[in-house]
Amino acid sequence: MDYAELRETAKSKIMKNKKDLLLTILSVFFIFSIVLVLVFIFNKIEYRKYIGQEFEIRNNITVSGEGRVFAKPDLAIVNFSVISEAKTVSEAMENNTQKMNRIISFMRENKIEDRDLKTIAFRISPRYEWPENGIRRTRVLVGYEVRQSLEIRIRDMEKIGTLIEGGTLLGANQVGSLQFIIDNREELKNQAREQAIEKAKEKAETLAAQLNIQLKRIVDFRELDHHRPFEPRFDRWLEVAVPEPLAPEIEIGENEVRITVQITYEIK
Repeated sequence: MDYAELRETAKSKIMKNKKDLLLTILSVFFIFSIVLVLVFIFNKIEYRKYIGQEFEIRNNITVSGEGRVFAKPDLAIVNFSVISEAKTVSEAMENNTQKMNRIISFMRENKIEDRDLKTIAFRISPRYEWPENGIRRTRVLVGYEVRQSLEIRIRDMEKIGTLIEGGTLLGANQVGSLQFIIDNREELKNQAREQAIEKAKEKAETLAAQLNIQLKRIVDFRELDHHRPFEPRFDRWLEVAVPEPLAPEIEIGENEVRITVQITYEIK
């Protein structure tokens, strides 16, 4: 085979490869077009379904009701902190530990169980001062501060004042975060929820009569628990021990259990 024939054969192969490539590209484009058409049709179908659902949602009515129940709290939570300052860490630690251990022993002697005693904070930090040194102030280490906080859960509500008095006598120089809570709120929540649902139903029936519509079925229900424990402001700071502090009168009052519900009805 001479050079001319070889050249023609090579040319022929190149043309064939180009045709094959073109056919492949056209095939891929054709398949891609079919997929796009199918996706478009599917989206149209889903959109029609959504439009139908939107129409149904507009045939709803939502009402709300609130229930309130009041009861005396049966659990008090209070924090005792001992803050000690000294020139060395060991001195501050020793002073702080002695005071806190006495407070814990006192609580146990007054029938506070171990499950109701919890250390919630412990910190050692340096103390600095900035004395004047000519025209500049330089930081000088003057000692250390140790802080330990103890959370106490008091179940005998008549002992609150006595325990606060005893804790401060034994070295607590910060008392605060006093809260009154109801330990088991579930029964009261059920009562408040029942009230709220009844009020919401009455409202729905009244609206149905006024709007001349019919309530068919409940399609949605939501509940909000407005839970916030009563927390009186009670912070006390004692720089020195008071010889005979009076046990404070602590009035526990009543706590409110409040539930709000929202009921959505399908209407006709």
